[in-house]
Amino acid sequence: MARLLAYTIKLMKYTTNALLVLATMLTITGCSTYNGLNKSQKGAVIGVGGGAVAGGIVGKIAGNTALGAIIGAAVGGATGAIIGHHMDKQADEIKKQVPGAKVERVGEGIVVEFSSAVLFGFDQSSLTSQSQGTLNQLITVLNKYPDTYVEVQGHTDSTGTVEYNQGLSVKRAANVADYLTGSSITSSRITTRGFGSTVPKYTNETAEGRMQNRRVEFLITANDKMKTDATKEAGGTSGQ
Repeated sequence: MARLLAYTIKLMKYTTNALLVLATMLTITGCSTYNGLNKSQKGAVIGVGGGAVAGGIVGKIAGNTALGAIIGAAVGGATGAIIGHHMDKQADEIKKQVPGAKVERVGEGIVVEFSSAVLFGFDQSSLTSQSQGTLNQLITVLNKYPDTYVEVQGHTDSTGTVEYNQGLSVKRAANVADYLTGSSITSSRITTRGFGSTVPKYTNETAEGRMQNRRVEFLITANDKMKTDATKEAGGTSGQ
C-alpha cells in the first residue's frame, strides 16, 4: 500500500481520469482481486478512462510492457467487455492448439509468451524448424481471428552488454514477424519491438530466471474493426 501511495503522488501531474486508472490498475494488478474478476469484466475495468499515455505509465511502473500496451489500446465500458469476451475465446483456443505457449488474458487483450528456447537456439536469432512448427499452430489461430493487431516483443536476460542484448531482441522480434507475414498473416496487423534486458519479468539472479527472461511475447489486441463492431453490439456507447 505504501508503494501504491508513492506511485500515486508521483503521478499527480497527470489528468484526473488517467490518475484514477493508474491507481486502480496498480491496486488490482498487485492483489488477487484482479485475478478474481470474470475475464470479460477485466476488459471493462482496464479501459475506463485509459489510453496510450496511461498504459505506458502503468507498464513502466509495473515493469510489464505487455500490460502497459494493452491498457493503452483499451476501450473500456460495455464495448471493452464485449472485446474481452472475444479475447476469452481466442485465448482458450491458443491454449489448446499451441503447446509450449504461456497464455494470459489481460484486460482487452492476450499475451502469448514463448521462452526463447522454444523458438531459437542459445544466443541465436534464426528460427529453428521446430519453432516454425510451433508458430504455425499459433498462425492457424491468428488467421481464425483476423480482427486483431499483434505486437511481437523480443526480450533477453541481463547477460552481455546492453547494446548486444538490444540488437538480439530486435532481430528475434523481426524474424518472428517476418515468419508470420510470410505465412499468411497480413503485415498491417504486425508490429515489432525489441527491449533487450530492460524489462525482466523474472529474476536475473538464477539460471532459471534468466532463461525465462529470454523470451518473445505476442500482444494481441482489438483492431479498429473489432472495436467498431463491439461498439455497435454494445449499443454505440463506447467506454461508458
